[in-house]
Amino acid sequence: MATGGLFPATASAAKPDPVQKSLNSLVTADRMPAALASVTDREGRTRHYTAGVGDLKTGAKVPKDGQVRAGSNTKAFTAVVVLQLVAEKKLALDAPVDTYLPGLLRGDGIDGRHITVRQLLQHTSGLPEYMESPLFADFPAVRYRYFEPRDLLDGALAQKAHFSPGAKWEYNNTNYLVAGLVIQKVTGRPVGEEIERRIVDRVGLRHTYFPTPGETTLREAHPKGYERETDDGPLVDYTTMDMSMGWAAGAVISTNSDLNRFYTALLGGKLLPPAQLAQMRTTVPAEARGPGVRYGLGLTSTPLSCGGVYWGHGGTALGYRTRGGVTDDGRAAGVAVTTAPTGAASQRVEAAVDTALCR
Repeated sequence: MATGGLFPATASAAKPDPVQKSLNSLVTADRMPAALASVTDREGRTRHYTAGVGDLKTGAKVPKDGQVRAGSNTKAFTAVVVLQLVAEKKLALDAPVDTYLPGLLRGDGIDGRHITVRQLLQHTSGLPEYMESPLFADFPAVRYRYFEPRDLLDGALAQKAHFSPGAKWEYNNTNYLVAGLVIQKVTGRPVGEEIERRIVDRVGLRHTYFPTPGETTLREAHPKGYERETDDGPLVDYTTMDMSMGWAAGAVISTNSDLNRFYTALLGGKLLPPAQLAQMRTTVPAEARGPGVRYGLGLTSTPLSCGGVYWGHGGTALGYRTRGGVTDDGRAAGVAVTTAPTGAASQRVEAAVDTALCR
């Protein structure tokens, strides 16, 4: 797309572009192999940024707006499908999970007769985290393993409930695993197909998809993703893996610009009727995700230093982290890095989004 307006054709040497400066810092100061950003102004004009290298072995450039594993941004896609089904009167937000999956959720303190669909989407169900089951004690051993959703759910149900449904908020992948199973039961179709049919195709996300069973690579140009297996160890290439382990909670592949397009379409009312969008934007405190962050139904609001908030979700998969979203006045920004940062480095990824939206 054309650039202009907020994006000068030539950056002044005295005033370097703040977005580029923030990405450069992520690479040099925070040891990220690569950082990418896509920023869209109120008129829909987009500029792409890159820093670092796309392949540590070959030194290849970072592909502009390259594909990444979008991780938990998938939860926003899954929540949209659930809310579309609510609008179609095929399910109810405050119905118990047992209405659609009778007898499925049973365990120590776990009872699907007392957990609602809304509690799944808002992370207030009390379900335990399936990623904390023994299945993932040795991750390299299961990196390329295909998991059925029930395999993952069994790992959660073997644990004790974290709290009574509705008692508190706690981010948890199991909630969206169950939400995906509800979608499949109600529609009779795979959740990935529903996401692609109802969202990806509908708003023209040309570089976004839900991996097919057994698919381990990214289909288009992408920077490689890396992780350190120990705090001071070397970076290990984690670009390829079977993301069935993330499924309806974290499997989607996308680009920064496609994620910007998705959240812009969502907040612009192109994916949900007003009543369901209002439900999605009804939030509870989620300070564990950052100061002032609130969580709706698969959607977060994050305060901006220049005032107001941005709406999005963000995601982490081994080798990649994505952060970003859109403002109510039409600005959009997505930032991706090619390793999962921690501590202060993680905060600086968040700060890069703030810089892009407040510049």
